[in-house]
Amino acid sequence: MSRPTQLSREIDAKGRTVRELLAGRKYSIDYYQREYKWQRKQVAQLIDDLADKFLESYEEGHERSSVANYGHYFLGSIIISEKDGQKFIIDGQQRLTTLMLLLIYLHHKLEDAEQKGQIADLIFSLKYGKRSFNLDIPEREACMEALYKGEEFQGADASESIANILARFSDIEDLFPEQLTGPALPYFVDWLVENVHLVEITAYSDRDAYTIFETMNDRGLSLTPADMLKGYLLANITDAEKRARASRTWKKRVQALTELGKDEDADAIKSWLRSQYAESIRERKRGAQPKDFDLIGTEFHRWVRDNKDRLGLTGSTEFARFIERDFAFYSRWYERLRRAGETLTPGLERVHFNAQHNFTLQYPVLLAPLKADDDEAGALRKVRVVAAYLDILIHRRIWNFRAIDYSTMQYAMFLVMRDIRGMSAPELAAMLKDRFDPETAPDFAANSAFRLHGMNGRQIHRLLARMTDYVETRSGQPSRYGEYVQGGKKGYEIEHIWADHPERHTDEFSHPSEFQEYRNRIGGLLLLPKSFNASYGDMPYAEKREHYRGQNLLARSLHEDAYEHNPGFQRFIEESGLRFVAHTEFKKADLDARQALYQRLAERIWDPAVLDEEAAS
Repeated sequence: MSRPTQLSREIDAKGRTVRELLAGRKYSIDYYQREYKWQRKQVAQLIDDLADKFLESYEEGHERSSVANYGHYFLGSIIISEKDGQKFIIDGQQRLTTLMLLLIYLHHKLEDAEQKGQIADLIFSLKYGKRSFNLDIPEREACMEALYKGEEFQGADASESIANILARFSDIEDLFPEQLTGPALPYFVDWLVENVHLVEITAYSDRDAYTIFETMNDRGLSLTPADMLKGYLLANITDAEKRARASRTWKKRVQALTELGKDEDADAIKSWLRSQYAESIRERKRGAQPKDFDLIGTEFHRWVRDNKDRLGLTGSTEFARFIERDFAFYSRWYERLRRAGETLTPGLERVHFNAQHNFTLQYPVLLAPLKADDDEAGALRKVRVVAAYLDILIHRRIWNFRAIDYSTMQYAMFLVMRDIRGMSAPELAAMLKDRFDPETAPDFAANSAFRLHGMNGRQIHRLLARMTDYVETRSGQPSRYGEYVQGGKKGYEIEHIWADHPERHTDEFSHPSEFQEYRNRIGGLLLLPKSFNASYGDMPYAEKREHYRGQNLLARSLHEDAYEHNPGFQRFIEESGLRFVAHTEFKKADLDARQALYQRLAERIWDPAVLDEEAAS
């Protein structure tokens, strides 16, 4: 039995809205606090949770005042040690840092000056003309200032915290749901500030603060949903030997999953159960009740117990089978697919490509057609067909400026996984080719002016990496995709063929904005080493064209040298029918020709016919 908690002084605990927590209040961290460590997964989960809760209540046409009656969301607790009037965060800096990054992002997106000012008050305060952030951590100040101003942070040798802050802000830009933009955005901001709550626990000494922290986190650790599911399943296996064997299977599989990362065992179980058993999903309207898909996501241990008959759990033998055959099979495939998502794996490349777009919904969809008695070759064919379908769907939507975030795609992916269960590879190919609806997944020809804009830079980087690698590998060169997709100081970045000098193009563009729109079209873009852009990016086309000769084949194809003594490239051009030509100058008509070339290249890479090829492989 644990000893009672001993505190030397009183403590305060108060529920606060985001506004109450941050407006006019400052928080610091002591030198011994750990770095900011959140990764993309945690940010994605937070944004998904906030979006889901907000969208339960929001409807177009509501008055802004209606937000006061929307549902509330609890973001957790933070523990503060207050010393000499200064607040030091003992527990909660990961959440507060991420919340601050989200507020900065929202400040950029808002158009209403008054609401922007309200958000600014939560981010910083001004004293004698100097900005001081409410999360007041001196070594992060320059980084946060750059993010707030929308400038590139130039700090060399960034600490782990700063590197993660920059990466997570980029993730927020990438992950923020389209459904929360436009007319919904001011409502979401109001809701976030006034309807999202935290509990602030304040102690008046470090000793007391850490005592509270340890009490909340170290004593009597709560069972996870995975632990409770295990207990329920094992308790229903009456044969002691079978129960022991099932327990060993469970332990071995969970250990392998947790090596992937925190909560991966729960994520694997959710993906498995959703892929095989979810028959319903909550409607996106106010007051709608959670259904199979949603309940599996929040309390799968209870859902299994409540649906044991549907799952065939009618006796001891079936409970043992559920662990030893079903859980073992689907968790192994989940583990394999997650690893393929992290690292390019022969035969599962498209799983990696999808994962790079943070399309986490792919895992239950990929598991859906699998059956526990599938052999290796048959299961792999199914996975490859579905991964190819998702790859095409994702890139068609990106090309047509459609969102691919979790909230936007959740319902459509539920329908896919429900409809493809247990199908053979040929059946999958036939069905999924018919699901390319012009409304939800228009083809590449539907947007002949596809371009770079403020929100899709990372997507276009990956798309150009695929296109560049495709041209080279089909011309007989080794793949360099892993190199091209890397950003950072020593990586690759998007290169504009036209330098940012509208005055050089007044013969074809009467206004700089028209020039900029054309300059950003994908036909005017390449993927080149960051050092190249720093050295040559500002040059006129005629000069830097010569430097393209030493770069990747897609860039080199602008120069006639790429077509000489290059039989692999010539063969690829002949077989594909793609109109690669050298451009001695790069006028508007040249960019148009290049735009059409890139479109046809995309149609070739993401051709639905590949589903039949994968089914027959």
